[in-house]
Amino acid sequence: MQLQDIEPAIRESSRPAAALQAFCETHFDAAPLVVQAAGRINLIGEHTDYNNGFVLPAAIDKAIYLGIIKRNDRQLRFHALDLDDHYTGSLDSLASSPQHWPDYLLGVVQQLQQKGYPIQGFECAFGGNIPQGAGLSSSAALECAVLFALNQLFELNLSKIEMARLAQAAENNFVGVRCGIMDQFASIFGKRQHLIKLDCGSLEHEYIPFRFDDVKLVLLDTQVKHSLASSEYNTRRAECEQGVQLVSRHHPDVSSLRQVTLDMLDAYVKPVNAVTYNRCRYVVEEIQRLQDACTDLINDDLSAFGQRMFTTHEGLDKLYNVSCAELNWLAAMASREAGVLGARMMGGGFGGCTINIVKADAVPGFIAKAGQGYQQQFNVPLKAYVTSIEDGCKVMA
Repeated sequence: MQLQDIEPAIRESSRPAAALQAFCETHFDAAPLVVQAAGRINLIGEHTDYNNGFVLPAAIDKAIYLGIIKRNDRQLRFHALDLDDHYTGSLDSLASSPQHWPDYLLGVVQQLQQKGYPIQGFECAFGGNIPQGAGLSSSAALECAVLFALNQLFELNLSKIEMARLAQAAENNFVGVRCGIMDQFASIFGKRQHLIKLDCGSLEHEYIPFRFDDVKLVLLDTQVKHSLASSEYNTRRAECEQGVQLVSRHHPDVSSLRQVTLDMLDAYVKPVNAVTYNRCRYVVEEIQRLQDACTDLINDDLSAFGQRMFTTHEGLDKLYNVSCAELNWLAAMASREAGVLGARMMGGGFGGCTINIVKADAVPGFIAKAGQGYQQQFNVPLKAYVTSIEDGCKVMA
């Protein structure tokens, strides 16, 4: 999971595929391989990934589009279309760029070189329509796009799981963001009309159908990111680790909150530290809540699933303490609307989006009412995105 997307190279474009095609026809001397890599949402299962729990992401219809051709030398040439910016470098001298955005691509190249995969120089151009700063993981989509493209271009025969791991490593080790694997996994493994139940401990996964034609997934973007986000994220990780340590004194086989029960927390954590107890209680409950939510979907009970989303938001606010006034206002407003089945904050917290399951015929009124009320309450415009669940990385025809 990423707390905040560091994605200045990717700005929303209304026709990114067409813009890419026009650029390639003008600037490339050969027909490019063109790939599409999706952004992602996470329906339920927040702050569980770094506790070896489950998450429930999906690839969406907002994506990065990348065109790529081989070169006959060791040079690298990148074009960020939405920034109208360019980078030139070499396979023989990979280093972080002061432009910053090339690092997402350079990190992938570095990982492939370190693993001994044979690649040569290449030129690529990319653009996208993943909203910037909304927590939809455009940075992971860019990493996956270039990795997927290089795998095809140089016939590296990488498996999907190898690509997800390499893309995550690129962000961890070159870009310097300590993200989990969920974002890259969802972008690569995404399947239309399905969620991915991902075990963040083993990386085993299964697809959970999400075929509900009478509802839409609506993201409401607070357009705020409070300064607490990064420091509090690290604090939450430390608090979870402290809870595990307290339990493991009595149960040496316990190494993550995935293995902890509420009875263990009541016995070994609650008497020691009430704050740590609340953090751990939320995670333990959320891991179970996600599994119950998957059962709801298998039983076609979207109303029960939506209620669990509301409960997750309450836990993130009251127990995990990573929400904020803007997110709480949006979630509370959604809970009062008859056309909304479920809503919660999505992502690391302290800003970003709420994700809402809304009856299709109620979407226009819901967005209008939320936008008007939010503007009055916070004097900030509210952005709304209606999205659908689509396939992950693929070569475009």
